[in-house]
Amino acid sequence: MSEVVGWAAHEQAVAGLRASYDAIPVGAPVRLAKRTSNLFRPRDRNRQPGLDVSGLRGVIDIDVENRTAEVQGMCTYEDLVDATLPHGLIPLVVPQLRTITLGGAVTGLGIESTSFRNGLPHESVLEMDVFTGDGDVVTADPGGEHARLFRAFPNSYGSLGYATRIRIELEPVPAYVTLRHIRFDDLDALAKGIDVVVDQREWEGTRVDAVDGVVFAPNEAYLTLARWTVQPADVDAAATSDYSGDAIYYRSIQQREHDALTMHDYLWRWDTDWFWCSRAFGAQNPKVRRLWPKRYLRSDVYHRIVGLEHRFGVKQRIDARRGRPPQERVVQDVEVPVDRVADFLRWFETGVGMRPVWLCPIRLRETGGPGSASTWPTYPLEPATTYVNVGFWGTVSIEPGAADGDVNRAVEAKVTDLGGHKSLYSDAYYDRETFSRLYDEANLTAVKHSYDPEDRLTGLYEKVVKRR
Repeated sequence: MSEVVGWAAHEQAVAGLRASYDAIPVGAPVRLAKRTSNLFRPRDRNRQPGLDVSGLRGVIDIDVENRTAEVQGMCTYEDLVDATLPHGLIPLVVPQLRTITLGGAVTGLGIESTSFRNGLPHESVLEMDVFTGDGDVVTADPGGEHARLFRAFPNSYGSLGYATRIRIELEPVPAYVTLRHIRFDDLDALAKGIDVVVDQREWEGTRVDAVDGVVFAPNEAYLTLARWTVQPADVDAAATSDYSGDAIYYRSIQQREHDALTMHDYLWRWDTDWFWCSRAFGAQNPKVRRLWPKRYLRSDVYHRIVGLEHRFGVKQRIDARRGRPPQERVVQDVEVPVDRVADFLRWFETGVGMRPVWLCPIRLRETGGPGSASTWPTYPLEPATTYVNVGFWGTVSIEPGAADGDVNRAVEAKVTDLGGHKSLYSDAYYDRETFSRLYDEANLTAVKHSYDPEDRLTGLYEKVVKRR
């Protein structure tokens, strides 16, 4: 079990954060002093002082009886789960990569296979302390003095401040998860299957606790239906699958209809191979995998490798010498209404051409009956509407006459045309007018002015839209 740091250590860490803020010269940008990130945007590599968040990486307290946790903003989900799972509890949504932080998932966006019933991670936040641009720490909740900040904070990516403490709900879980992989040979049938599972929360009479999917080709797609299980129904505990070593999870989806994992291994099933992106580093080659230390089969290791490539461009130079075409990075997660997702996937097959892609249904969380979901202005999804997150991560060739960014711009335009949104953790190309309309920049600007009157924090558009 991960160590719980306690309140005294937390207060000391916040004091260190305040001191680091005071040390930043007036007029200098305010940023986090951290070396790692799960973002896919160019990061400022200047050596100016930043906010010291080194003491904000832990779990403060767990209330087992009331199923809540007090968590520091820089705590990773890996560390949080290590602290809660021994109590039979997990966050309502656990993003699929171990080193995503609580603060990152709230000020950005997170999603996983429980999102069809639990929404996004920020929807299970009960209260949070936010370090704002004017150097104050304010406590925001849904109904208090700082409710407007609470609502605007998700998807603000640090433009409104940084969460130092977050109180979240937890849910009880058993020790095991059983899986069933359902194949669909038609994209319209796939979309209908998603709609049925989300609406009924079952499939053919069996309860569904979590669901996601993979499209390998237009005529080969799968929904993975997960059921929380006290004891695996079809295998004994010793025979549960392990995808943290030689076995590769996404390949198992095509190879077997039924599977069983421990709850811990289910939560991190995608992390070992960063979905399927580890193949870019040769990590799925059996010979390479045997030599690759198991402790380094992790998404954060691959992310650091990508960061080095972005910084030094070694592969890019080698490809150029070999006469290979330049590549455009297309790393995106988009939300499309379920009744348009088949249209998007058909367009994507010819317009982008990556395979496979990840699917994850989502609905805003309803806490008081149908249609009771709260809305979040900086990422305005419609209540009582099923969306499907489509995730695709890789590169495509830049064709003669095309420019870097053309494919990403086409994705943005198509998603907007279909009534969807896209996450902002990666490159964005929106013009200011479109961005302002999609992400309610007027409200965001008004909230920012209230808590950052001297404009110390970088604005959302300036932070996330890629300039050339």
